[in-house]
Amino acid sequence: MSFRLNNLRNAVLAFVLVPLLGVLIALGMLGLREFEQQMQLRMQEDIELVARSIRLPISTAMIRRDVMDVQQALDSAFQLEQVFGVYVYDAGGDLIATSGPRSPSLDRRRDARLITATGSQGAFDERHGREVFSFFLPLTDAGGRIIGLLQITRDVSRFQAYIAQMRWQGGVAIAVLSLLFLLVVLWGYYRAVGRHVDRLAQAMRRIGEGARGLRVPEQGPDELRLLATNMNDMIQRREDSEQALEVQRAQQAELEARLRQSQKLAAIGQLAAGVAHELGTPLGVIAGRAQRARRRAGADSPLTREMTSVLDELGRVEGIVRQLLDFARRNPLNLRDLSLKGLVADVVARARTAHDRPDVKICVQAPANADDLRVQVDPVRLEQALGNLVGNAIQAARTRVVVRWCQLQDTADSAVELSVEDDGPGIAEEHRDHVFDPFFTTKPVGAGTGLGLAVAHAAVEDHGGRIWLDREPQSGTRFVMTLPVDGERAS
Repeated sequence: MSFRLNNLRNAVLAFVLVPLLGVLIALGMLGLREFEQQMQLRMQEDIELVARSIRLPISTAMIRRDVMDVQQALDSAFQLEQVFGVYVYDAGGDLIATSGPRSPSLDRRRDARLITATGSQGAFDERHGREVFSFFLPLTDAGGRIIGLLQITRDVSRFQAYIAQMRWQGGVAIAVLSLLFLLVVLWGYYRAVGRHVDRLAQAMRRIGEGARGLRVPEQGPDELRLLATNMNDMIQRREDSEQALEVQRAQQAELEARLRQSQKLAAIGQLAAGVAHELGTPLGVIAGRAQRARRRAGADSPLTREMTSVLDELGRVEGIVRQLLDFARRNPLNLRDLSLKGLVADVVARARTAHDRPDVKICVQAPANADDLRVQVDPVRLEQALGNLVGNAIQAARTRVVVRWCQLQDTADSAVELSVEDDGPGIAEEHRDHVFDPFFTTKPVGAGTGLGLAVAHAAVEDHGGRIWLDREPQSGTRFVMTLPVDGERAS
């Protein structure tokens, strides 16, 4: 996986931890270097202190030319643990006394003369595979004249080993501290920021995938909580806008459907009115002549039976023409104030008489305030609409039809709701969107014209109400209509 600085965790590591570790490593290296220099300086000071402590007796012995005293002073210095070897040279650079291994540093006389002339100094050298440090101190008489040179050598192998060990231990310590810092920063990042950012990312991912009602957890530092709060507000506003847009779309679709339905009904109504008008006169002539022919024939004449059959069929045609006229008639409503309870009772009574179905029970479920509820409607048009619904229900029911009505309390305007429900086979799903279309019927040929529900739909809309097929019942059929109580919305 590539390292990306636009990742918050990687940015924290790059801009916080890496500089911090760089400072830590630099400080560690500087500390080790300073420690090494201090140790080296301490070692040089120790050797210089030893050299200066034996300088005076050696100088005095050299002035007296007492080689034994010089050797004795050297041997006393050599007994110190820090001293690897002690050497004394005369003014000419010749070695006159030694204690310890022979020094390779001043095999040549000119080296001794040079060091004698320049004064005290120190130098590192290698002796028998071991690194040593030599300190050179000129020897002078009472007048300050240089009479020789003192060299004290110290083995620094253990010192160098100690320094190497310190370097290794310091490197390990820096590595451990770096790892510890890394773990602390990662843990702190996760606890303080990372887990909250992960929750935000997961929530936004699910919201982006279409999850509704989901909110970002408002947890973590103030900045992240503020971000989550603003995101939740944005999500809520978006959902509210989407919901309002869906409502507007549904309302627009419903209005467009109702407009198309109204336009279609208007066109069909004009056609129906023309057809009914053109059929009315010839049907009346045919019916009159058939009746005269039946009267002239005898009671037992075959012609009488034929004319009776013709008149029955003409009655059916007349009923169809009447329905066409009812559908086409969109005259202004003749509103009257009447009791809805009495209107429903009259419709149910006529439906029982018109449809001889003793096996079907018709139940009317009225509200508690049924006696007080009055409506302003056109009784002829409303009875026609409700009668068509109840008649269809009786024809489709197996054993039971239920007529319910009540006053709606949760609407802006006072309205009543009426429903007609049967326990029949129901309406197929593919037919439900066409039940209010004129001339659409699922009944056998000759059993219906397909105008009953269209007439009911037109009557309810003319009253300013709505009628629809309830899709919730799993069996049977339930039609629902709503009507304004005062008739102000009626057209």
